[in-house]
Amino acid sequence: MTNQYITSQNGAPVADDQNSVTAGARGPVLLQDFHLIEKLAHFNRERIPERVVHAKGTGVYGTFTVTNDLSQYTIADHFQGVGKQTEVFVRFSTVGGEMGSADAERDPRGFGVRFYTARGNHDIVGNNTPTFFLRDGIKFPDFIHTQKRNPMTNLKDPQAMWDFWSLNPESLHQVTILMSDRGIPANYRQMHGYGSHTFSFWNAKGERYWVKFHFRCQQPIANLTEEQAAKVKGIDPDHAQRDIVAAITDGNLPRWQLCVQIMPEADAEKYHVNPFDLTKVWSHKDYPLIEVGMMELNRLPQNYFAEVEQVALAPSNLVPGVGASPDKMLQARLFAYADAQRYRIGANYNQLPVNCPHATQANHHQRAGAMAGTQCPYHQSQTGGDAAANYGPNSVATGLQDASQFKEPPLRIDGDADRYSRFDQDDFTQAGDLYRIFSEEEKQRLADTIAGTLSQASHDVQQRMICHFSRADADYGARVMAALAK
Repeated sequence: MTNQYITSQNGAPVADDQNSVTAGARGPVLLQDFHLIEKLAHFNRERIPERVVHAKGTGVYGTFTVTNDLSQYTIADHFQGVGKQTEVFVRFSTVGGEMGSADAERDPRGFGVRFYTARGNHDIVGNNTPTFFLRDGIKFPDFIHTQKRNPMTNLKDPQAMWDFWSLNPESLHQVTILMSDRGIPANYRQMHGYGSHTFSFWNAKGERYWVKFHFRCQQPIANLTEEQAAKVKGIDPDHAQRDIVAAITDGNLPRWQLCVQIMPEADAEKYHVNPFDLTKVWSHKDYPLIEVGMMELNRLPQNYFAEVEQVALAPSNLVPGVGASPDKMLQARLFAYADAQRYRIGANYNQLPVNCPHATQANHHQRAGAMAGTQCPYHQSQTGGDAAANYGPNSVATGLQDASQFKEPPLRIDGDADRYSRFDQDDFTQAGDLYRIFSEEEKQRLADTIAGTLSQASHDVQQRMICHFSRADADYGARVMAALAK
């Protein structure tokens, strides 16, 4: 039988479907990678109209108050001035399930925060985990396909899930988190949140720092066991939604302390792990948490569809003082999230009240498209400047000008543009480090949970996964093997 080569949609053979084109091994993803763009753009359009991922969730408004001025690291307005308050909107969600799925699934939780800052909306769109399953966005559509329903049986598919993980050992760290006692948060109020990706700060001197965002839960952390989750799913599949509504209504306002890890720009070249790898964490000993402020949620939306279903969080919503990094997954999401919102809601989704800037006015040259002219209740105009001039530069006296004072400092790029392999890296040390901090009881529950679905996969997949577990820690592999033999 001849090999069937993977092709792009125009029938051209694809030489490498595993790695995005980047400028250097650690460099940013290049827009010229048409295969990546095609995959992500098609993936964003695979469902109508609910979100492809993070379909089931809830949203709450609140405030963020600065408790530690960060002006030495960033010009970002909402992180400066002790006591400064910024309105926020937070969307919590599960990831893999459909709109009608249960809140108590073993699944990462989306943790997306929007700051309505004086210089535009800043979105930190992360999860309740500091890592993710992948380090390159070119594999994101493939991964999510394994978490969704089998295209023939329309059933969840443990074989596909574990087959993918067994062939992508970079997932092992996140798989260990997901299958551990941390894998099913009890509700949305009692879990940490993370920006997960590496972002950048820059200050008034033009100095750049790499940064990771941590939302430290101020409520006691709580998770469900596999047995508890099974009961909750049968009793109340909307239990997390009900919990957050009850908490806000009763005045039991949840709070998170925002902290950051700060890495000087030059450290990235010598740090012992790639600081832009989403499957890795930075040691808190190397880069301790620095307090920034306190986020409190205090107001429920008045219209769930208008404010929660139509909120369009995107990591590309950045503001002066906060930028991207060469993180390959982040680079892909900078395109994919905004593109998904344009498809799902329409080209002018940012004119909707939940999406338009609340603290500042949006000024741009975009006029046409679906929902054009939707009136933002916070400002008289969504466009600014002269209404007749939808181009720039122009000679109109009221025309819009470049805000050059907010220019991001240049990012040095070094290396040849190529598809660098994501397989020649250490995917086991941090997963093993995490395993070794678990108690004996936690280790056994982890092995049993893994065996619960891995037992439904083929023997060759099981053997590949046992090899991965063993490379992380010999006892890890032995326990899973023993659990599969029961």
